[in-house]
Amino acid sequence: MAVPVVELSGVWKIFDGNEVLRGVSLTLPRGVTLAVMGGSGEGKTVLLRLVAGLIQPDAGEIRLFGTRIELLREEQMLPLRRRTGFVFQSAALFDSLSVSENVAYPLREHTRLSEEEIAARVRTFLSLVGLPGTEELLPAELSGGMRKRVGIARALVLEPEVVFFDEPTAGLDPANARLVADLIARLRTGVCDTAIVVTHDIEFAGTIADQIAILHEGQFVVTGTPAEVHGSRNSAVQAFLAGELGDS
Repeated sequence: MAVPVVELSGVWKIFDGNEVLRGVSLTLPRGVTLAVMGGSGEGKTVLLRLVAGLIQPDAGEIRLFGTRIELLREEQMLPLRRRTGFVFQSAALFDSLSVSENVAYPLREHTRLSEEEIAARVRTFLSLVGLPGTEELLPAELSGGMRKRVGIARALVLEPEVVFFDEPTAGLDPANARLVADLIARLRTGVCDTAIVVTHDIEFAGTIADQIAILHEGQFVVTGTPAEVHGSRNSAVQAFLAGELGDS
């Protein structure tokens, strides 16, 4: 049986006495895109950062590619990090670097490619996200949607086995949100077919996800296909789908 890309078992995370995650368990097989949803403050981004090894759990086990990452030192995490990509909600671009330099950054940090090879790969991935010819622009010269797509190009440039997306459509107008949704859907056919996407956008999740998991009060109250989630009779699920729990 194939080793899951991500496994969480009984994971807890507490901030200032607030139990954000309360014994969460989750399995992400290869080839699956999972949308993690829930109301404001339910711990969606916390979960994503735990899975990526950016923060540590207070209890429980987290496995990435079969390796328990909560036991690893930072330097031991690096080989696993090279196999993942992370798209931050704000895009988190370096303001002083050009688009090309932003996308090239992981290649310079984690590979020994020549400058010619780096430049070629940067061009390839900027074209993939629909931004050819933007190499010399600065982030301040880009729209919000363009910055998001540069962030996606940077996350993909190492050709990761799994990508973690934190609210990829947040703050975008409907047209740019559709562009990003279409892009994520297309990535599955070639670049990376496994992902966790944190989102509050129900329509977007239904477009890109094989599975949806809804967090409520620190636990998953439902996990299933979009159709199964929409058909759930759980009151918290129904309240979220009706927009009564807010978003983040």
